[in-house]
Amino acid sequence: MRLGDYIDAFKPAEGPPPRSLIAFIRWCLSGAWWALAVAALFSALAGALEVGTAYILGRVIDTTVASGREAFFSGSNLVILGLAVGFFLIARPVMFGLSSASNSIIVQPNVNPLVLSRLHRWTLGQAVRFFDDDFAGRIAQKQMQCARAVTDVASEVINVVFFALASLVGTLALLASISWKMTAVFCVWLVFYFLLIGWFLPRIRKRSAARAGARAMVSGQVVDTITNIKTVKLFAHADHEDRAALGAMGQFRERALSFGYLSAGFRFCLMTMAGILPVVLIGGTLLLWQGGMATEGDIVAAGSVAVRIAQMTGWVSFTLMAIYANLGEVEDGIRTLTPPVRISDAEGAPELKVTEGGIEFDNVSFAYGRETGGLQGINLQIAPGEKLGVVGASGAGKSTLVSLLLRLYQGESGTIRIDGADITQVDQESLRRQIGMVTQETAMFNRSARDNILCGRPGASDAEIEAAARRAEAHDFILELEDHKGRTGYNAHLGERGVKLSGGQRQRIALARAILKDAPILVLDEATSALDSEVEAAIQEALHRVMEGKTVIAVAHRLSTLSEMDRIAVMERGEIVEIGTHDELLEQGGQYARFWERQSGGFISAQAAE
Repeated sequence: MRLGDYIDAFKPAEGPPPRSLIAFIRWCLSGAWWALAVAALFSALAGALEVGTAYILGRVIDTTVASGREAFFSGSNLVILGLAVGFFLIARPVMFGLSSASNSIIVQPNVNPLVLSRLHRWTLGQAVRFFDDDFAGRIAQKQMQCARAVTDVASEVINVVFFALASLVGTLALLASISWKMTAVFCVWLVFYFLLIGWFLPRIRKRSAARAGARAMVSGQVVDTITNIKTVKLFAHADHEDRAALGAMGQFRERALSFGYLSAGFRFCLMTMAGILPVVLIGGTLLLWQGGMATEGDIVAAGSVAVRIAQMTGWVSFTLMAIYANLGEVEDGIRTLTPPVRISDAEGAPELKVTEGGIEFDNVSFAYGRETGGLQGINLQIAPGEKLGVVGASGAGKSTLVSLLLRLYQGESGTIRIDGADITQVDQESLRRQIGMVTQETAMFNRSARDNILCGRPGASDAEIEAAARRAEAHDFILELEDHKGRTGYNAHLGERGVKLSGGQRQRIALARAILKDAPILVLDEATSALDSEVEAAIQEALHRVMEGKTVIAVAHRLSTLSEMDRIAVMERGEIVEIGTHDELLEQGGQYARFWERQSGGFISAQAAE
């Protein structure tokens, strides 16, 4: 096993992330504590050796003074000199090397992916509502920021705090060997030093959290603008977006200035404290030497350790400031990422096995937490293999009906069953594996055409991918694709959200994905709305073949696409107001008939819904 593999960098965490700081850090680092302890031990030993350096220098000086020039190379002196050489050339380099290796090879490269993978898994499990309420860029920024901050805290605590504590303990021991008075002076200095740190660091932590939140808002604003750059340009919105970005940047600047003022004050106070220590320790030891209570070597040892501690004071204090700043960023990440906005599986939920494909909505209501809107008391039975069309004006509840079937939202009342199984009592991933879907707003990854189609069934062969693309009328245009890196055909990347494709091309990729998935239940939400008439005719023929033997729910505004459905359900204000075949609904002369008569260009008009 390599040295860098002693921490399992992708080990899943147990349970959800806690919402208190210490418990959250324990959750992040669980499974890595033994490796962190070994790294801390090496760091502490290296810190203790720093005091050993001052002690050995003092003993060499005392030996030199006592023996004089003529007897300097006597046997007893050579032993001391040999120990000093061995200390500086062997013991000290080896210990510092072990400390550095444990931190830079074992800790830092592994803790970041360990924490980031855990936060990412947790975030992926959040309900759609969690992502609806925030910027995608801000959520991603928080994951990265929080993982980096936890890594820095762990690394710096090991590399600096344990090192410094061991150095302080060693310094106390060294001064005690010189004089209890010097030990007392050092202890008084330490009290004031820790009081200074205790006053500044909580404030640094608070201002750091505010700065981190403002920084994430800048990222969220900029990413949101760039993601919708075509809309920005089409509506000549650049000035507005610039003002919004500058507003977020201004908030970040103010938070950064507030942090900077505090940091500058902290630095001034630290440098003053660091300057006091050599003066009192060297001066005190000189007074003791003058009174015959200290040796020349004691002066050198006290001076060396005083200068070293003074130097280390600034280093350690700034590291502590960075640690507290990172803790502030972690707390800000906790507030963003840990709230459980989830749709959880029932304990021990089995996988859904669809043998027939019957769907039942039993008195289902959902209003997105509001008193009105959404769905109200939906009762609907879809027989196995039945093709059901769903129509209605915008806001009628069609998309909500589909979202509840897929458990993207948790129904507020009522039950949805597939083949008699309550979908809230089965594993939701297995539920979604049984449902193929093509939407009007087609989601594309900035990956190859092959990878985008493979979303339908990971592990499918190239031949199966190509066959699905052919059935979706996508194969020919895919062969003509070429990205900016020269990748062509199925290897060409499609750009973020598939921006390099036309709307019709994106939908044909999505259709190929659904065809490859070959799920027993198929949901089509305006699946051909972005296609021209010629391509739509070919796609409709392909869809008819794909729909054979499947239970289908087809949502559409273009009524002509639903005329061959077994039944059509008409929705209005969250309720099913009519249901029947195309001919039956026309004969009834109700809402569907009015839609059919008033549709403009084959689409439901807003006026028809009134």
